[in-house]
Amino acid sequence: MKIQKFSKIGFIMAAAGSAVGLGNIWKFPYMTGEYGGGAFVLIYLITIAFIGFSVMIAEMLIGALGKKDTVSSFEELAPPSKKWWKYAGFMGFNGIIIMTFYSVVIGWILYYLFYVLFSGLPSDTQTAKNIFSNLVGNEVLAQIFFHTISVIIVGYVVHRGIKGGIEKVNLILMPALMLILFGLLTYAASLDGFSKALAFMFEPKWEKLNSEAFIRAVGHSFFTLSLGMGAIMTYAASLPKDASITKTAFIVTFMDTLIALVAGLVIFSFLFQFGAKPGQGPGLVFISLPTILHNFGSLGIFFALLFFLALAFAGLTSAVSLVEPVVQYLIDRFKMSRTKAVVLTSLIYWIVGIAALLSFTNSWGKLFSIAGKPLFDILEFTTDSILLPLGGFAIVIFVGYVLPKTQVQAHLHKPGELAGKLYAVWMFSIRYIAPVALIFMMLNLLGILKI
Repeated sequence: MKIQKFSKIGFIMAAAGSAVGLGNIWKFPYMTGEYGGGAFVLIYLITIAFIGFSVMIAEMLIGALGKKDTVSSFEELAPPSKKWWKYAGFMGFNGIIIMTFYSVVIGWILYYLFYVLFSGLPSDTQTAKNIFSNLVGNEVLAQIFFHTISVIIVGYVVHRGIKGGIEKVNLILMPALMLILFGLLTYAASLDGFSKALAFMFEPKWEKLNSEAFIRAVGHSFFTLSLGMGAIMTYAASLPKDASITKTAFIVTFMDTLIALVAGLVIFSFLFQFGAKPGQGPGLVFISLPTILHNFGSLGIFFALLFFLALAFAGLTSAVSLVEPVVQYLIDRFKMSRTKAVVLTSLIYWIVGIAALLSFTNSWGKLFSIAGKPLFDILEFTTDSILLPLGGFAIVIFVGYVLPKTQVQAHLHKPGELAGKLYAVWMFSIRYIAPVALIFMMLNLLGILKI
């Protein structure tokens, strides 16, 4: 089946939508708070430039050359004696594994949207903790309901296809996301806490930087761009012929990084305005921020709604890209209709997602845990620590060592792409810097190597 083509702007927005997810608005700010502010931001920007950007070009190249699903693209491009490389294409299934818990988190965000709208904001941290703990531990039906809403929305968009669904929704939600965040930034800039937020994010505190921060920066720079899961590769199969891979990758990387920085400035401005501490871990968005926004009165409710709406938009645009690779695989390999492929895929991660959310509940937690570890945590750890690094490693090895150099050069080593020394720098990064960084990151996350 012929794959539909994105428009140039449609591809950029779709790829940016894939890259810009919950990690930008939720994870990046609290990691910055934990690892010394500006020092972490600087390391993060360096790794984005030399690893994330380079790997994105490599993944887009495979998709643009293969023009099929992830498995077929590797199989099509691998030399005759190395057809076993098709198995690397099963990285496209990483997205469905991620969706088993990612959809649950989107459900939490949707829950908070309705909670803030009808019940307001918690007045103190303990109340905020109780709300979140009650949701995760006791509100089983509410979690299943909002998880199901997330699955239905994503399934509908993917079912509509490249042009009618994925491109269209990203052309709406991505500008809306940016409008919300920059609107919040404009207001945040009027607060006394804004100057403190700027200092915190951009003045390096090297004494707080440790080896773990380097590993986390590498990991986040990689994961925030949706690399190693076949999403960018699948989208790139629909890249317009006259589109520049390098320029497109740069724009997407820039947008992804900019949104992470803007989100950080907004969150820290609100926190510093009322003397809250920035290093508050993963509970920053669901516990600390709502409590701080309560101090703004009715305006705080408005800001909270905008913020959680932005989170929902970011989560949904990324979720769509996580599902599409498997849907395209089922269409290409098994000649399924898009409707059947979407229903089957959605059903799988909906069912496993229910088991994942039950693993956190007080009533069902033990039943849906393995060796005392909740299924939700197992799924998250498996993707973060094993599957995504392996997917990224496969991409850089395939492009750096398996694809014929003449084929890579013909597509990238030319004006409008990576002309002159830029190509040599990129190739060095793909062949040496990225593989070593990914190996160290994976070994560290698995606890095999501690530095």
